[in-house]
Amino acid sequence: MIEGWKLQQRTRYLKADTIADRVALVRRMAAFTNDYPWSWQCADAEAFFAHLDTVRGKPLAFSTAAGYQADLRLFCGYVTDPRYGWPEECLRRFGQAPVQLFHEANAIVRAAEYEGDPHRRPLTYDEVQALFDAADGLVEQVQANRRKGALAAARDAAVLKTIYAYGLRRQEAAFLDLADLRRNPKVKRFGRSGGLFVRFGKASPGCPPKRRTVLLVPEMDWILPVHEHWLTQLRPLFSPGAHPALWVTERCGRLSRRSINEAFAEARDAAGLDAVLDLHCLRHSYVTHLIEFGYPEKFVQDQVGHEYGSTTAIYTGVGDSYRNGLLMAALKEDNPELFDQEDAA
Repeated sequence: MIEGWKLQQRTRYLKADTIADRVALVRRMAAFTNDYPWSWQCADAEAFFAHLDTVRGKPLAFSTAAGYQADLRLFCGYVTDPRYGWPEECLRRFGQAPVQLFHEANAIVRAAEYEGDPHRRPLTYDEVQALFDAADGLVEQVQANRRKGALAAARDAAVLKTIYAYGLRRQEAAFLDLADLRRNPKVKRFGRSGGLFVRFGKASPGCPPKRRTVLLVPEMDWILPVHEHWLTQLRPLFSPGAHPALWVTERCGRLSRRSINEAFAEARDAAGLDAVLDLHCLRHSYVTHLIEFGYPEKFVQDQVGHEYGSTTAIYTGVGDSYRNGLLMAALKEDNPELFDQEDAA
């Protein structure tokens, strides 16, 4: 059954890691029940999820539990599909046939648009500044203590600033190459940092990574000297040779996604920011701040590579000052005479 299910997923060109994680979950279910899939009942699935919560000491995250249920539902859908012959074969051999374990009464209802951690939010302008100041401060701290790692700390600061300035995902930043720096002929003063060609965007299931070009907006042009300093002074000190990666390590390799996460966490803690904030919050901040700068929603959607505008809306958390500005503009348009009287007074 498992081998056939793996083959079915490979035919859809799903990632090997995705298939492996799903198979591991099915094997955990089998180990918990100490029984075979054709003997599983709905009560077994419900007990399995209760067991997962007990092992963790707290309930699974909503999105994690929903994902687990979806994976087990897919497996049950495969083994109960008469086109693959498993129901008939199991009845013939064991007198039992597999059943679908999840139904309306015991499956998670995914009615909300956003199911992520509610603590994940955009950073305020002051928090972004504090984060970058802390990242720069870590460089100075290493230098003052005469320890190794100043170059790596400077690189990490440049990576975090780039992620915010272009609204990148972690993987998109890690897989940038020097060749992905693009000039914008319409804004020549931005030089080689006028845009980034993102080749490893988030992929849809069974599809290759999505590509897009992110244009640098004028409000983020402070990234230009950061890139110039990295490209002309810092990166050559790593002796990368012909390595194509934009962000390289001391061992002349590509900076890993995990290292980028760790760089954010270190700067966040040094800045005294809330520990629940993670690297992806910088992307939320980029979306929110572009909206507050006045860019159209469609432009922001294209910049961050969202397929649907509703996803971009979920990322947006504009501040009270921005909303009050819109409110006052609308009031002034409806009642200009009142505002004229106030200005005169």
